[in-house]
Amino acid sequence: MIEIIRDKKDIEEYFSVLNKRGSLNSGEYSDTVKAIVNDVALNGDEALEKYTKKFDNPDFSIDTMEVSKKTQKAAFDSLNSDIKRVLLRSKERIYSYHEHQKRETWEYTDSIGAKLGQKITPLNRVGVYVPGGRAAYPSSVLMNILPAKVAGVNEVIMTTPAVKGYINPLVLAAAYVCEVDHLYTIGGAQAIAALAYGTKTIERVDKIVGPGNIFVALAKREVYGLCGIDSIAGPSEVCVIADKTSHPDFVAADLLAQAEHDPIASSTLFVTDEKTAEAVKENVIKFYNTSKRQQILDSSLTTYSKIVVCKDIDEAIKYTNRLAPEHLEIAVDNARSYVDKIHNAGAIFIGHFTAESYGDYMAGPNHVLPTCGTARYFSPLGVDDFIKKTSLIEFSKDTALKLLDDVDTFAKEESLEMHALSACIRREN
Repeated sequence: MIEIIRDKKDIEEYFSVLNKRGSLNSGEYSDTVKAIVNDVALNGDEALEKYTKKFDNPDFSIDTMEVSKKTQKAAFDSLNSDIKRVLLRSKERIYSYHEHQKRETWEYTDSIGAKLGQKITPLNRVGVYVPGGRAAYPSSVLMNILPAKVAGVNEVIMTTPAVKGYINPLVLAAAYVCEVDHLYTIGGAQAIAALAYGTKTIERVDKIVGPGNIFVALAKREVYGLCGIDSIAGPSEVCVIADKTSHPDFVAADLLAQAEHDPIASSTLFVTDEKTAEAVKENVIKFYNTSKRQQILDSSLTTYSKIVVCKDIDEAIKYTNRLAPEHLEIAVDNARSYVDKIHNAGAIFIGHFTAESYGDYMAGPNHVLPTCGTARYFSPLGVDDFIKKTSLIEFSKDTALKLLDDVDTFAKEESLEMHALSACIRREN
């Protein structure tokens, strides 16, 4: 069960545990993944079919692996009206938020007459990986596909494993709602390789996004450079900043909501009030006793979660910035006043009533966030992940002459005579 810690030594030990949690321990899987990726690269559909039959569905066939729009629509139509409404409203909110991220091509003329700018171009083709099995996450379908659609990506290809031929209808319905261009029933390292290299049946993509297991993560790392990837996602986490104004039951529920994701998920509370710390722990125990996921919670709460008592809010913020959490809740009065002090977080949930679970489904901002401290330098998935930027440079002769001598000098200092010639030859023409 989650414990309360106060001693600096205990806090440092906890940070050490969390730092190790973020490493991608490939172990014996690395060689297996490399072999699968290389086989698909060399043998295309033949290898893809072989591994899909071996790992997911013995009845798999390349000829029938694409799920038609008609089948996707049928899955959507089979849902009850409440979940249909929720899917459509979630789509609307996510799409609307990401429209605010769109960039436009821009240009300006500077003081010497140079025309400079940046051209924004959507990626042509993107692959979205969606985990399979009966634990379906249609929210991840929406979060990964909709920013690509907003960005103007020409073609979005979704892959998801159909274990023994089964795909959760919620996943199919989400794909239908997002208007995915192609949906293939393939998964694992072989799906990542097929997207990265292309096969006779599957077009090569420019970038691969979406979560997956260790095989998927290692395969994404293996093909990075051949195509782009979003990130190598680690286990999920939440951090909550609390004080005597916080609601202990709210905070406890939010800690448990993250801890139930995964045995190595992490829930950290930085709290300035001893009574609140004790009250949160009591509520964690109370809610834990009602959970159907106690086996997962046992590992997460015992090893990767702590209630850390801090001397004040400034210390809590210092620890938070050091942790660089995926999700941060500022669960205090006047929460907005502390936002500017937060430098490292994937998403910030401000105030007592902004539960992290709203961000998972309905708020609008993307729930694909940097994990395991990578919020120090990574950002949430968004429209920028599905565009590329090209510099625009245009000189007239008069403009070129104003910089020619400087280019000549710079190039010769770097002993690149032909660079100098490339500029100087334009002087007399």
